[in-house]
Amino acid sequence: ASQYLIIGAKTHAAISGKYSPDIEDVKAVTLPVLRHRIVRNYKAEAERISEDDIIRKFM
Repeated sequence: ASQYLIIGAKTHAAISGKYSPDIEDVKAVTLPVLRHRIVRNYKAEAERISEDDIIRKFM
């Protein structure tokens, strides 16, 4: 996942007209890169906590 975060951040920076990525570029690609790697347990499903909610708690 870390390799794809780096590639995604570099791509996001380039599309935004920057020469190198910064923390905002990493934040912009974090949800799409990590979303499929999160598996919710029963408690999270019962409390309607999404994968995005879990990732945002760590950001």
